[in-house]
Amino acid sequence: MGMLERQAYSLNSRKVAEATRSWLEKRGIKIEEIAELVLFLQKKYYPDLTMEECVHNVEKVLEKREVQNAVLTGIQLDVLAEEGKLLSPLQEMIKNDEGLYGVDEILALSIVNVYGSIGLTNFGYVDKLKPGVLERLNDKSLGPVHTFLDDIVGAIASAASSRIAHNKQSEREVEIELPKEPGDD
Repeated sequence: MGMLERQAYSLNSRKVAEATRSWLEKRGIKIEEIAELVLFLQKKYYPDLTMEECVHNVEKVLEKREVQNAVLTGIQLDVLAEEGKLLSPLQEMIKNDEGLYGVDEILALSIVNVYGSIGLTNFGYVDKLKPGVLERLNDKSLGPVHTFLDDIVGAIASAASSRIAHNKQSEREVEIELPKEPGDD
């Protein structure tokens, strides 16, 4: 790629964020459905947690560029598999959500890791149980390929859950007025 071509490319973060939301919507995912997973994951620990807080935290996760990159990449691979546009054997592996194909989970882990390791346990839990919207995304009889999307949605919910846990811990520390350690400034 020449110098002129490099200069022509310009990253537009707003367009990436809009495309992320648009593609989630096109694939039938509502922010509220992801927030319901967050509530499912966190209600036991924070009984006063509201849907509004969950939606807010999902939206904050979706603002992260790493998350947007994973969402766009995963959805595009699902769409290409649906259209039969991948080369064999990858085409068959993604279209059939083959059990030994774990790249979908690896891509989702890039989302989970944005808010720390607590998200990993949340992700494993929802990936195994498949509650809420994840049950629909895993229903192969419905037609669309969601090999990546189910893991992406679970990862977004897990990251939002981690964000809530971290924020609630910070709030508790402020409430009990923990003394500042040297260098905490």
